[in-house]
Amino acid sequence: MIEVEELSKIFPQKAGSDLRAVDQLSFRAEKGEIVVLLGVNGAGKTTTLRMLSTVLQPSSGTARVEGFDIARESQQVRSRLGFLSGDTGLYARLTAREVITYFARLYDVQKKTIPERIKQLSELLDMSDFLDKKIDLLSTGMKQKVSIARSIIHDPPVMIFDEPTAGLDILTARNIVNFIHRCRDDGKCVLFSTHIMREAERIADRIVMIHQGRLLAEGTWDEFKQISDLHDLDDIFINFVNQTRVGEA
Repeated sequence: MIEVEELSKIFPQKAGSDLRAVDQLSFRAEKGEIVVLLGVNGAGKTTTLRMLSTVLQPSSGTARVEGFDIARESQQVRSRLGFLSGDTGLYARLTAREVITYFARLYDVQKKTIPERIKQLSELLDMSDFLDKKIDLLSTGMKQKVSIARSIIHDPPVMIFDEPTAGLDILTARNIVNFIHRCRDDGKCVLFSTHIMREAERIADRIVMIHQGRLLAEGTWDEFKQISDLHDLDDIFINFVNQTRVGEA
């Protein structure tokens, strides 16, 4: 699971002031559930996920993935984590099989088990028709499947998705959502970030709303409707933002 405790990230600015991208954020994500990190663009979602994936070091606070501290035990965190974003970042000159194999070696998957693992993922993601084609010849949807395969080649217990459906057509986005549900059903801990309210409604078991780097509200879709007496997530989110502004005034 994921445990985030008062996590903060501050970026120094040229003008001398600091940008507090994430501000003492705390939440949890358990095994067998999908937690959606929901906020507008610039809310701090990607910065939070980059800290959890150990790409960025926190300025203060901490987080644990499967019990391992993201700062002190980064290697153990990475070995238990699969990270997928909308930016595929694949090597154009390699085939899909070569890309997946490369990442398998990075994750220290035993060499003798890699071919069988690729076969399993190829069947799961329906990749057999393009497994041996170069990346630059693949469609966007095919590339995203390769990105999924490279992210889960080591069968991690925790999956993080950073707006993975951004810019995708409806069929490809549906495939991604179906895969996310499968991860949850397989008992994995899933953290998914988005700024699209309707997407959060469809995917989330629990929603963690953040605004300006801070926790805005946390709960299930039904809990939010009961608390606010509203039935549209757009309205609920705006209502929480307005309450925060009144409290700060």
